[in-house]
Amino acid sequence: MSSDSLLSSFGVLDALLLAVIAGGCAYYFGFRKKTAPPVFKKLTVNPSQTSNEPKGFIERMKDGGRSIVIFFGSQTGTAEEFATRLMKESSRYGMKAILADPEDCDMETLCNLTDIDRSLAIFLMATYGEGDPTDNAQEFYDWLRDSDASLSGIRYAVFGLGNKTYEHYNAIGKFVDKKLEELGAERIFPLGLGDDDANIEEDFLSWKEKFWPAVCDYFGVSDAGEDVNVRQYSLTLHNDPEKVTLFKGEPGRIGSFQNQKPPFDAKNPFLSTIISTKELHKAGDRSCLHINIDLTGSRLRYDTGDHVGVLPRNDSTLVNWLGERLKVDLDAPFTLTSLDEEAMKKHPFPCPTTFRTALTFYLDITSCPRTNVLKELSEYTDDGGDKEFLLSMTKSSPESKEKYMNWVVKDHRTTLHLLEDIPSLHPPIDHLCELLPRLQVRYYSISSSPKVNPNLLSITAVVVEYTTPTSRHMRGVCTGLLSTLRPSEVIQPKIPVFIRRSQFRLPFKTNLPIIMIGPGTGLAPFMGFLQERKVIKSEGDKPLGEAYLYFGCRHEAEDFIYEEELKEYLKDGTLNKLYLAFSRDQEKKVYVQHLLEQNSEEVWNVLQQKGHLYICGDARNMATDVDKVLHKIVMACGNHDSASANDYIKRLRSTGKYSCDVWS
Repeated sequence: MSSDSLLSSFGVLDALLLAVIAGGCAYYFGFRKKTAPPVFKKLTVNPSQTSNEPKGFIERMKDGGRSIVIFFGSQTGTAEEFATRLMKESSRYGMKAILADPEDCDMETLCNLTDIDRSLAIFLMATYGEGDPTDNAQEFYDWLRDSDASLSGIRYAVFGLGNKTYEHYNAIGKFVDKKLEELGAERIFPLGLGDDDANIEEDFLSWKEKFWPAVCDYFGVSDAGEDVNVRQYSLTLHNDPEKVTLFKGEPGRIGSFQNQKPPFDAKNPFLSTIISTKELHKAGDRSCLHINIDLTGSRLRYDTGDHVGVLPRNDSTLVNWLGERLKVDLDAPFTLTSLDEEAMKKHPFPCPTTFRTALTFYLDITSCPRTNVLKELSEYTDDGGDKEFLLSMTKSSPESKEKYMNWVVKDHRTTLHLLEDIPSLHPPIDHLCELLPRLQVRYYSISSSPKVNPNLLSITAVVVEYTTPTSRHMRGVCTGLLSTLRPSEVIQPKIPVFIRRSQFRLPFKTNLPIIMIGPGTGLAPFMGFLQERKVIKSEGDKPLGEAYLYFGCRHEAEDFIYEEELKEYLKDGTLNKLYLAFSRDQEKKVYVQHLLEQNSEEVWNVLQQKGHLYICGDARNMATDVDKVLHKIVMACGNHDSASANDYIKRLRSTGKYSCDVWS
C-alpha cells in the first residue's frame, strides 16, 4: 500500500470516530435525564472540639472561671510542688487557680491576661546550674529577656528557688521579678527567695504566710475559709487488667522501652546497656564506681564535658515493705485522673499503671516529707495524740518550724520512716501516690570522650551510703541501684539515659594552657578532657597547650581514683603537671586550694596566656575556697585591689575562661 493510500484510510477512520463521539455527547447532554448537582454546605467547626492542641492558659482560665495562674520553672520538682500547694490553698480563700508549665504555654500571650478581670500571675522560678533557667523555663526566659512587650495592667508575684552555695544565687527569680516590673507589670507582693542549702521549706512557708493576706487584700477577700484537705485526683481501679495497656516505667510513650525510637531525650530515654563496672577505691568502706555504658544504635551524640541523665528506680525491698504496710495489692492496675483538668495536668504520672510500677519508677519514696504532706496524712490516724503531733510540725510558728527541722530534716525521716514510727497512720495508697513528689533524674558528668569511642559513655560515681541519727541505713537511690547492676556473661543490665548539653568545654584553640581542679569525683569530666587531649596529641596536626591538674582525696592508699591512668598521661605528655592533695595522710589537712595558692605565679602565668581554668566538684566548700584563692592570686600577682580583682574574674567567667561544673 502506498503512503498516500495509508493517509487516506486514516482520514476516513478519524471521521467515523469523531461522529461516534459527537453522538455520544449529544445523547449524554441532550436526551439523558438530568440530575441536579450535589449541594456542598459550608460547615463552621469549633477548633476546641476537634483540635488535639492543648488549650492555652488564658483559654483555660476563661473556661474555668479562674483568676490566678501559677507558673513554675522546675528542674527537680520542688518549684512544681510548691506551685501545686499554692493552687490547692487558693480554694481556701474562695479563689480559683490553674497550674501552667511555661514549656507548654505561649508566654507571649501573657499580655492578654488583662482580658481577665482582676487576675494574678504567680511565678515560682528555680535557678539551675550557674544562674541558668530550668529546662522547662528556657524559652520563657529567652522571650522575657528580649521582650519589649507591654505588660501594663498585669499583677504578679515571684518566689525564687536557689542555693546560696552557687555564685548566681536565685538569679532567675530575681531576673523574672525585675523584668516583669520593667515591662510595666505591677508587683503585689515582694520577691521571695528560698535557699535549698539551708531550709527551703521554711523559706517558702515564711513567704506564703504573708503572701496570702496580700492576695486577699488585692481580691477583696476578708476571711479565709476552713483549712481542709482537698483531693486532686480520683482513683479508678481496672478490674480487667488483660484489656488495659499499662505504663511500665516509661516516662512518656507506652511501650517506648520495648520499641525504642530516636530521637532520645528526657521524655524518651535510651535504654542503654551497662557493659562493665569497676571499683575505683582500693581500700576503705566507701565505694566509687567507673561504669561504662553502651550507646550503640541510639544515635545519641555527646561532647566531652557533657552530662548524662539517668532515670533511677527505687529499691524493690522498700516498695514491697510499703505495700505490706498499707495492705495493698501492688500489682493492681489503676488510673489517677485529675478532678479539675482545667486547673492541672490530667495525671500526676503516666497512667494507667500498677501501684508497684508507680512506687518503683515514678514516685520519690525516700525523701523527707514536707509539711503539707504531714498535714494531709494526719487525717488518716484515729490516734488523737499522733494527729496533734503531726499537725504541730505544720504551723507557721518558730517552735513548729524548729520541731519539723529536728524531727524530719535533721533526722532524715522519709515517708517510709514516718509510716514506721507512727503505726496508727493508715493513708489510702492512692492519696499517698498523689502526695509523694516525682522521682527525679540524676545527672553525672561524663568521664569519657567520644573521640575515643562515640558509642561508649563512662560515669564516675561514689555510692551514697550513710546511717541516719535514728540509726537507719540509707543508700542513694541511683548510685545504690548502679552498684547492683553488675554485668556478667548471662546478665546485661539496662538503664534509661539521655544526654544533657553543657558549656564545660576544652578551649577551641588547642594551644591554650588549661588548669583543671577536680577533687574526688570532680575528676570525672577531666578524664574525658585528658582522653580528648591524647587523641589530639596522637593526630599531631594541632599544637597542644600545657595542662595542669589538681586532684585531692582523703588517702592516697584508699581513694586515689584513676591513679594509673593519670600517671600514664603524665608519662606520655598528655598531662604536664599533677598536683595531689591527700587531706588525711598528714596531721594538718591539705586541700587543692592550698596547692593552688602555693603555685600562684604559675596560675597567674596561665591566665596571662589566655588560658582556661576549670573547677568541678563540691560547690559548698571546695569551689568557694578555690574562688577565694583565685581572688588572692589576681590581687597579689596582678596588682589588683579587691574590686578590680572581682571585675577581672567576672570577665574570665563571661568569656568562658573560668568554668564551673559544681554541685551541693
